[in-house]
Amino acid sequence: MTLQRRSMLLTAAAAGAAMAQRAAAQASWPNRPMRMIIPWPPGQSTDLQGRIVAQLLTERLGQNVVPENRSGAGGQIGTDYVAKSAPDGNTLLAASIGPITFSPLVQRTPYVVARDFIPIACYGISPYMLLVRPDFPAKDARAFVAALRAAPGKYSYASSGIGGAQHLLTAVFNAQAGIDALHVPFQGSGPAMAAFLGGQVDYAIETFAAAGPLVRQGALRPLGITTAKPSALLAGVPPLAVAADLPQYDIGGWNGLMVPTGTPQPILDRLLAEVLAGFATTEIKERFLGIGVELAPIGPEGFRKLLAAEAALFGPVIRQLGIRAE
Repeated sequence: MTLQRRSMLLTAAAAGAAMAQRAAAQASWPNRPMRMIIPWPPGQSTDLQGRIVAQLLTERLGQNVVPENRSGAGGQIGTDYVAKSAPDGNTLLAASIGPITFSPLVQRTPYVVARDFIPIACYGISPYMLLVRPDFPAKDARAFVAALRAAPGKYSYASSGIGGAQHLLTAVFNAQAGIDALHVPFQGSGPAMAAFLGGQVDYAIETFAAAGPLVRQGALRPLGITTAKPSALLAGVPPLAVAADLPQYDIGGWNGLMVPTGTPQPILDRLLAEVLAGFATTEIKERFLGIGVELAPIGPEGFRKLLAAEAALFGPVIRQLGIRAE
């Protein structure tokens, strides 16, 4: 046997052994604890939803799925960590609109969404709320807009980070309403709400998951929601499209599950099946309703179309407004 032929046989044998090893790993998955990387601090909407899904998968897969907060840079740090993780089904991403849709539109991110991630399921589209403290003099959205228009630069708003969903939803709202206000970014919704309650900022656009308890307690007052369609979860709170006379303002947030590109198809299929089966249960629906999310799951193909549609919608707006990460 020639040296070249022997080398070819050894290479083929090694490749075959590697394929067999991968097949065995897929067949036995999950065979060790998994991680749900949440790229935001505790208490933020992505954190709350990610923990529910982690527990759902723990119960359905029979293997621990451990939530792990890796916050910073508007969600980019944790998101990039998953992008660079082994595609073996053991590292999952609690994905959200900020680092997946908005961040790549306002700056160069260390990951490329279409290249580095496979979408599993989007949980649904949820409205954000325009919030003020109870002592704010404006009693409705029209009066709020009028007050801020009359005092350019006087008021400030909080967000969960530069280039994040709250920042950009508020920036678009301000632009459409003709408002000039100061942006004050924080490292997540929790710190932003604490500063808001403490009087450091005047208003915010935030999720029901993060701010709903404060609204129920009377600590914050909602003036409107960001989707054009009313929400049963916020009965009596009108869409800003109507309440603030902004007919083009119709934006919702989403959360979902993603994994690194290269994750084997059998694992993708199993994750999707278990998530959808869990979402069909009354228990999980009620847990999501408890944090202000109406489940309306979207599978991988619909998820991809949603991401493409968002880029097409927000890209021109962000360029027109000149929004860039500072």
